[in-house]
Amino acid sequence: MIVSPGRRYIFVHIPKTGGTSLALALEARAMRDDLLIGDTPKARRRRRRIEGVTARGRLWKHSRLDDIPGLVSDETIAEAFVVTMVRNPWDRMVSYYHWLRGQGFAHPAVALAQRLTFSEFLHHPQTEASFAANPYGRYVTTAGGVERCDLFVRLEHFAQDVAPFEAHLGFDLTLPEANASDRQRDHRVYYSDADAARLARICAGDIARFGYGFDDVSGNFD
Repeated sequence: MIVSPGRRYIFVHIPKTGGTSLALALEARAMRDDLLIGDTPKARRRRRRIEGVTARGRLWKHSRLDDIPGLVSDETIAEAFVVTMVRNPWDRMVSYYHWLRGQGFAHPAVALAQRLTFSEFLHHPQTEASFAANPYGRYVTTAGGVERCDLFVRLEHFAQDVAPFEAHLGFDLTLPEANASDRQRDHRVYYSDADAARLARICAGDIARFGYGFDDVSGNFD
């Protein structure tokens, strides 16, 4: 997450949507008072700025909009240009699975991914429950239960979708490749017809809302 009082924006980083790349692009032009919350190089150097802050929720790279009251005021949230990135859910699930398999911390999802095939992981009730409970809009919903997002940027259509945010910032953004894992770039090779249909049911709301299809490929981002 990035909160920029000077440029009046809040970037909400939804997991496995290419958000690290956007965070790197934004922090390259960061202002001195920007709050960078995450594990990018500049965010780590500025971590002391949020030490001791009591916020409504957890302050970390994937903080949601309803986590940050206490770090910033409700007025700051209301006046900010709120932006986040979204991704083809079929591709995102593959990215999530392979990321989990490379982790070493104790978490139920990590344990599942490391002992199950991709198909088994996709069909596990825990995976379905997690994705079904956290559609993209949930990350940009305020503590008052109101969705508050000025721009959803689709990773697959970044150059087109990001234009309103670039206009707000006054400069262009280019995504560097970041967090690549050992997986095939084309997510379609991981799915049987039954698996693809199951993901379509789990993420039906996001697929319909953002116009995704199984064949939308995100390229070199993980």
